[in-house]
Amino acid sequence: MQNFILDTNVLIHDPSAYRQFKENNVIIPLKVLEEIDQFKRELSERGRNARTVSRALDELRKVGRLSDGVTLDSGGTLKVLFADKDDPFSVGLSADDLIVKLAVDLQKVTPDVKCTVVSKDINLRLKADALGLDAEDYENGQHHEPDEMYSGQAVLEADAEAIGFFAKEGHAVIPGMDELSANQYVTLQNPNDPKQTMLGRYDLETHRVVKLITISDTNTPITPRNREQRFAMDALLNDKIKLITLCGKAGTGKTLLAIAAGFHQVMNTKQYKRLLVSRPIFPMGKDLGYLPGSVEEKLDPWMQPIHDALALIVHNQSGGGGGNKKGGDLLASNPLIDVEPLTYIRGRSIPNQFMIVDESQNLTPLEVKTVITRVGHDTKIILTGDLYQIDNPYVDSLSNGLSAVVEKFRGESLAAHMLLTEGVRSALAEKAANLL
Repeated sequence: MQNFILDTNVLIHDPSAYRQFKENNVIIPLKVLEEIDQFKRELSERGRNARTVSRALDELRKVGRLSDGVTLDSGGTLKVLFADKDDPFSVGLSADDLIVKLAVDLQKVTPDVKCTVVSKDINLRLKADALGLDAEDYENGQHHEPDEMYSGQAVLEADAEAIGFFAKEGHAVIPGMDELSANQYVTLQNPNDPKQTMLGRYDLETHRVVKLITISDTNTPITPRNREQRFAMDALLNDKIKLITLCGKAGTGKTLLAIAAGFHQVMNTKQYKRLLVSRPIFPMGKDLGYLPGSVEEKLDPWMQPIHDALALIVHNQSGGGGGNKKGGDLLASNPLIDVEPLTYIRGRSIPNQFMIVDESQNLTPLEVKTVITRVGHDTKIILTGDLYQIDNPYVDSLSNGLSAVVEKFRGESLAAHMLLTEGVRSALAEKAANLL
């Protein structure tokens, strides 16, 4: 049995964190409750989580005194303790120092029981380590590092006969495909002739590798420039795939591909009744006040990348003749294209729409769940993001909502994922993304 002392940021990140330590003792310092009390009035995700923690602890208080310890369902106990108030060295200490001091005092009282400080704050973990305490990050719900993330594609060896059959029939049974995830994209390559390749997608329902949607037959306004974009476009145009995650560094074409595919299926094929694009107005849930004008005018600075993408799409589709029309003008004049903040999505139902959530790496897993559960009948949702450009201080490359969706939906027949690695914006942008 061990003692785990939780920092405020752990409970803000996961309000149920205190239940994740099995049969061990979980200690919540009194200072942590004071910090949580300061956050609970906020309308942000941090405020909602703070209120959730407060309500949960109040329910446990009905079971017994938190100062004496309350037994949890996991078999462990939960206690709320504070550093010795009679100790003169406690006066004037910061919240982090009080947490560390409580851990030191607890370790002295129970030297035979290992005491570990759990925090998402690197500096607090460093302080604890400097004082001889064990310290660790809260890793429940974290996923792979960006470099280790599921890429959404694989290479399978296939002889000339199998590749020929695949090219003719549009599908084939390939050795090794049983190890693939649903809707994983594959490059069939002849080991005797590496230049002989075919691109396909593993269809879990038919247990076959099937050909990609032929882009030339769809008349999409944007043409994929590389294999990864070709895979992504197939998923974006596939009616059976309802959830798509596109990850990649700046300039790989994530947002442009998604908007181009949505524009095509709303304006040309009429597959969906509206193209809906959203981006987090960080922090999510914060009101759009303090900026003059209407909601649309407030959103304009945040949505400029969407305007740029729409302007490029219109320019390409018109053969270069529509280049003078701005993306913002298109939004204002076309009721089939809409840009909305995620702030107001809670409680809605969104049917028969092509929905894009850009910059979704800044969302928490709970926020992403809130967004996806808004999806109604016949709606397709695309999450795009760059795990190396996270602005939200409460998530990282391991704990953000985009990573959670990639991991949780891997293997689901209605979902697909593609990691884009090749920059296409410009040679300078590609070099900057790699070097800086």
